[in-house]
Amino acid sequence: MNASYQSIGVFIDGGYYAKINQALEQSCSANINVSALMNFIRSEVSRISGSPIMDCHITENHYFRGRYRVYDANDKHLLFSERKFEDSLIENDVIFHYKHLREIEKGNSVTVVEKGVDVWFALEAYELSTFRHFDYVFLITGDADHEMLVRKLKALKINVVLLTWNASENNTTSTSKLLKDEACIHIELGDRVAEDSDLFRTLCKK
Repeated sequence: MNASYQSIGVFIDGGYYAKINQALEQSCSANINVSALMNFIRSEVSRISGSPIMDCHITENHYFRGRYRVYDANDKHLLFSERKFEDSLIENDVIFHYKHLREIEKGNSVTVVEKGVDVWFALEAYELSTFRHFDYVFLITGDADHEMLVRKLKALKINVVLLTWNASENNTTSTSKLLKDEACIHIELGDRVAEDSDLFRTLCKK
């Protein structure tokens, strides 16, 4: 194998990703361009590793999210937007993993419950890493619960890159300090686009 070849695994926390898109939509009517984000990840591995970008390949790409059952999604007018987003995942060879959301009524309020997705995210990331032997794993999440996942991946001698974007003013997309401290590398896209407006135009679409 080419000595400069770099294998990359990408694991996306769909709930976190959706919050970023929601914040971008509210602030500047934009959304993340999935294809551009994947190209950015490859270019970052090229920069960090010193390997040519043509030798940096995303060999596994997974997205995890809770979602409504079809009738509930239809009632909430979500089907078109969900399918449109799934098309962008399919076009970029992203494998999506879903568990059904549940709504629990408590008094006059309704709580949306997403059970088991974080555990599934961690188990899949760790299991694939053990036999895929990634050089780099990118985790797109801000959840402190994944601190131990990062630690376990590092024990496999994998470079773990935490990719985040604090795009909201009310900290709904903020990142756990424990998670940032545990990762080998932390890339905060909010800081990057603040320094480079061209990067924002590359990563986002109106």
